[in-house]
Amino acid sequence: MTTLDYVIIIAYLAGMLLLGGLFRQQSDGKDYFLGGRTLSWPALTLSVMATQLSAISFISAPAFVGIREGGGLVWLSYELALPAAVAILLWRLLPSLHRAGVLSVYDYLEQRFSRSTRLLISFVFQLSRSFATAIMIYAIALILQGTIGLSQWLAIVLIGVITLIYSAMGGMKAVVYGDAMQMLLIVSGAAMCLWVGLDAAGGFEQVLASADPARLQTVNLTSYGLDGADFGLLPMLFGGIILYASYYGCDQSEAQRSLSSKDIPSLRKMLISVAVLRFPITLLYCTTGLVVGSLFLNNSELMAQIPADKPDWMMPVFIVEFLPAGMVGFLIVAIMAAAMSSLSSAINSLAAVTVEDLGRLRGQQPSPGSYMKQARLAGVGWGLLTLVLSLYAGNIAPTVIEAINKIGSVFYGPVLATFLLGIHARTVTARAMNAGLAAGVLTNVTLWLTEAPLFWFWWNAIGFVITVVIAVLLSTRQRSVQTTLPTQTGARWPLLMALVAYSGLLILICLAIPGLLLR
Repeated sequence: MTTLDYVIIIAYLAGMLLLGGLFRQQSDGKDYFLGGRTLSWPALTLSVMATQLSAISFISAPAFVGIREGGGLVWLSYELALPAAVAILLWRLLPSLHRAGVLSVYDYLEQRFSRSTRLLISFVFQLSRSFATAIMIYAIALILQGTIGLSQWLAIVLIGVITLIYSAMGGMKAVVYGDAMQMLLIVSGAAMCLWVGLDAAGGFEQVLASADPARLQTVNLTSYGLDGADFGLLPMLFGGIILYASYYGCDQSEAQRSLSSKDIPSLRKMLISVAVLRFPITLLYCTTGLVVGSLFLNNSELMAQIPADKPDWMMPVFIVEFLPAGMVGFLIVAIMAAAMSSLSSAINSLAAVTVEDLGRLRGQQPSPGSYMKQARLAGVGWGLLTLVLSLYAGNIAPTVIEAINKIGSVFYGPVLATFLLGIHARTVTARAMNAGLAAGVLTNVTLWLTEAPLFWFWWNAIGFVITVVIAVLLSTRQRSVQTTLPTQTGARWPLLMALVAYSGLLILICLAIPGLLLR
């Protein structure tokens, strides 16, 4: 790296600190955690995608496609279920949460069930999100270690401390507007890598000529996911619908964006934009991985720079070896930007849940000044905890992005079932719901610990079904309680059906891609 690269990196980090300072004035919790509900839907759309299509996606998706054993363009199967999942969210779930006016989505569960339900699911969220965030920070450290030679702990401290400062000062406004800028940077960075990679490889035709045909397969129609991580279409669809619906609708780190939207029409525009735009961006990541992977697989010297069983090193090594001065700094900034957006979002949402769900156990309403102090301290505390956890986050799955989704698959099914039963099943009791939630999570944990020969994407569906069955069956044996908590009618059926049809269109596109590439 040159002096110009370091200047670009330092300027970006200083700019993020300035951003936090610009938005440091907040009057109350609604302003700090929801941006006063004044944030525009385009900014929220970019923020949502920046958190999901982060540094982890930038390094791990290309690594999976390019060089991971058993990988390839089948990674696109991850995107097939998203539009259908958004249809579920827009039906009633997110409009009902938005209408309730809550800061924490789990507050709704206390209104519908009981405080114990709220605390139980808050614990589930905090456990899963803290570990997932630790993996995100690990990904940042991996990139900086491979590009500019920083040790792992120093990279974690550098990015973690700066993110803590600007997110704690600026609240949700700093998070969202920082994310919007960071999303533009990361997409530009991916396009830049694709352009440089194509030039180095001699064009796309040369890449296809040297590619293993197995890596060009986008949909696995022969497997049902019963013999391990083979990315069959059925688990990717059924498990994916539940995973995405739960992540975007019931995970505080993402649902907080929906709660921050001005009104329900803005919320609808935001989610539809995410459903439409995610696939093209993921296709860009995957194409970049195919091109860069061809360079590495055909060059033993490049492959020798990647540690054994660590395919995530592919993109950092590529950046250092192939990009010219200035572009290296830009790419590192782009990756740091996306990763910091994931971290800042997690810190803000964990702080919101801590203050709202755990900080009011005594039923007392703190003063605005005391509330803001608690919010910032909670954010700093969670940030420090995740920084420590990130030191041990590299041994869960072959790639970082798989590790994130594997952790989520333990919890997302039971959590989504809890929210959907709360909204649609009026007679399910709190005690039955708690038992169902616990049973669903424990079942998935057991599947993980016993190393059951079942693709972990199925855990989403299994946890969902078990939670629903247990909650409904136990409710029939207990005294039925009819809730009067109102729900909000969401999008109309033509729009919902159009989203489901878009999922079908994506499947057809993926089925056609191998034939087009192998001509």
